[in-house]
Amino acid sequence: MLRRSLARFIPAVLPGNKALVDHDPEMHALLQKEMRRQISGLELIASENFTSRSVIECLGSVATNKYAEGLPGARYYGGTEVVDVIENLCRSRALSAFRLDESQWGVNVQPYSGSPANFEAYSAVLQPHDRLMGLDLPAGGHLTHGFYTAQRRVSGSSIYFESMPYGLTPEGIIDLDSLEKAALVFKPKLIIAGGSAYPRDWDYKRYRDICDKVGAFFLVDMSHFSGLVAAEEHNNPFEFADIVTTTTHKSLRGPRSGMIFYKKQVTRGKEVFNLEERVNNAVFPMLQGGPHMHQIAAVATQLKEVQTPEYKQYIQQVKANAKAFAAALTKRGHALASGGTDNHLLLWDLRPHGITGSKVEKLLGVCHITANKNSIVGDKSAVTPGGVRLGTPALTTRGFNEKNFEEVADFLARAVDIGKGVQKAVPSTKLVDFVKACESNADLLALHKEVEDYALRFPFPGFEDAFPLRK
Repeated sequence: MLRRSLARFIPAVLPGNKALVDHDPEMHALLQKEMRRQISGLELIASENFTSRSVIECLGSVATNKYAEGLPGARYYGGTEVVDVIENLCRSRALSAFRLDESQWGVNVQPYSGSPANFEAYSAVLQPHDRLMGLDLPAGGHLTHGFYTAQRRVSGSSIYFESMPYGLTPEGIIDLDSLEKAALVFKPKLIIAGGSAYPRDWDYKRYRDICDKVGAFFLVDMSHFSGLVAAEEHNNPFEFADIVTTTTHKSLRGPRSGMIFYKKQVTRGKEVFNLEERVNNAVFPMLQGGPHMHQIAAVATQLKEVQTPEYKQYIQQVKANAKAFAAALTKRGHALASGGTDNHLLLWDLRPHGITGSKVEKLLGVCHITANKNSIVGDKSAVTPGGVRLGTPALTTRGFNEKNFEEVADFLARAVDIGKGVQKAVPSTKLVDFVKACESNADLLALHKEVEDYALRFPFPGFEDAFPLRK
């Protein structure tokens, strides 16, 4: 009787219970199109990867509904008893994944992504107009490490703080001698190691020595290579750094999010800094509101995977593939910045071929190969740089091995040879005219088909049943 009386108050279809394909066919079609693009192409962007079904399930879970400002046990909202457990689990797994002593190190897993994590870390130890030094963007650093140009301050880190970049030697290696000389004059309060386009490992001890000479905090942004650090296949920044920031997608292969690791207490001269309080306050309430609990859940489940033998094998394959990729390109007459790689990425120097990285990025796109233009040491313009950045994490996730990357190198070399011919035939120097000519070039279109057939031979994580494209 009660059920019958309540039925007239309950709508036949509850709001929000429609599938996406029924509610918004346009968006459903776009997501299917993006899925097909990912599955049927070769993904070589070093900062991208393919995450797991379990991570995607967390991202699409009811955790997205929950506000949880503050830290576990000290929230500004009720109903957080479950998400408190989720966040504590994520923090515990983060410390465990990087073998950190929880009495010495803490971690904040609430940053929305890597850029907010960096600015929050800076704000924890710097006052406005304090000085910092980071690797220059054209040298392989990241925008958030204090980048500016002669015309304007570009990054928020260069607007709110005083920044001096450091660079590379002519051989493409971090110029630590020049960094030390500049730091002794500039007297920064923070020195940053890490970058988005540097193919070598990092000498953290030398950085630490420089920081100690000038009384600076030492921050490592390991966003690109955090997966290698977790797998103990890269130098360990935690031995020397005060703060370590990271994204969680890239080589870590999780969702798009960020983390800040910090030594709980750091002594500078006679002053003791409580970095735990400073970092947590910088995240909330200084710069963020409610954390994205679905992201934190997804990070936690990925950090479980990171601690498995299979993940270590994956990272070892990422590095082996990068070595093989570099050797295959070199064998085909192509140059690499710094002469090779120690990690998951390489910088392809196209200047000897007389074609820009921006043109090669576009012509590779016509072939269904995704990469990005990138500055090489000595370049004058970031808009028309001399290089392309290439990475192995995403295709390694799909099962590519060294032999496969030799074949990918062949695709790239062939594409550039065709592109050089297109460039010669196009009277205009404008990028748009070059792209238009590439899009109608029969050789590039044939290569596109060949690349697509090749890519469809490999599995795609999480969606094998949902989108059976492979032949």
